[in-house]
Amino acid sequence: MSEVRRDIVTDTWVIIDTENDEIPKVPVGDSGLSADCPFCEGHEGQTPSEIYAIRENGAPNRPGWRLRVIPNIHPILKIEGELVKSGVGVYDMVSGIGANEVIVETPEHVTNFSKLSEEQITLVLGTYRQRIEDLHRDKRMRYILIFKNHGPLAGASTMAHTHSDLIALPATPVRIKQKLYGAQEYYSYKERCLFCDIIQQEIEMADRLIFQSDEFVVLAPYASRFPFEILILPKRHCYTYKEINDKEINDLAKALKKVCQAVYEILEDPPYNLILCDSPNLLPKASYWATIRADFHWHIEITPRMYRTTGFELGTGFYINHIAPEKAAAMFRGQL
Repeated sequence: MSEVRRDIVTDTWVIIDTENDEIPKVPVGDSGLSADCPFCEGHEGQTPSEIYAIRENGAPNRPGWRLRVIPNIHPILKIEGELVKSGVGVYDMVSGIGANEVIVETPEHVTNFSKLSEEQITLVLGTYRQRIEDLHRDKRMRYILIFKNHGPLAGASTMAHTHSDLIALPATPVRIKQKLYGAQEYYSYKERCLFCDIIQQEIEMADRLIFQSDEFVVLAPYASRFPFEILILPKRHCYTYKEINDKEINDLAKALKKVCQAVYEILEDPPYNLILCDSPNLLPKASYWATIRADFHWHIEITPRMYRTTGFELGTGFYINHIAPEKAAAMFRGQL
């Protein structure tokens, strides 16, 4: 019999199929190999001028880099201009101010994040921190979303070269607000961080725990929305990713490498989304989310996309997950 589980953080509901053991198969896509890939070293002239780079040698926009950050060639939001808020009858509108960047994670034509070395992943994670710190200095930017789409079914572009996307928004997304409200309400009642309590409980119960490192816990969420959904949480309470330290970045690189290899091997290179769930920028309003430093806890979500969203999910806000998180965690543990 299925179970209907509530996500205590977002107050959303998920239908869990507790009896199914079959791993769904997804179509195998094109590898995207191309001698003309604009993200490869030596093709810098085919991209916009870099915003940030980690280099061993060479001038900007020339070979010799280990990682580059460039503007998206087709940005959905632009950094130029003033942030203007206006009313349109009963509706609210904000001007399309923001930033749209691409983090090119390696100069080599690697198409799968799991194939990067731990050292290279460390550079990627350090760049996430640098870009959030930089963009948080701009009061127009309310929220910095960093994410990775792998595979067409996960919304990936035709650019197969492994990369992450960054979008700076003039407003805080509703799903982040759900998490913030959930964490704030829990803290106001118990005076403890909800995420810290989740970490402690999942370690004690262990049935959804995939593994833990020195600095991080990797688990299958209790109300996983998608089959084989993964949640990565820092053990140290920290409300924002920009306060991650170098030791944690090194440890997170090892954990991410391990997790992504397991996803690749167990699920046969499925499409997935990786999302860094961070706190909003507190600079624009001094009183914004007043208790956030005590009640929120940044984290990473990895969601393999084994099924398409249906009218049921869109019509109800419920998700249907055909693999129980306890079973998914056991499969991952068996691989690691």
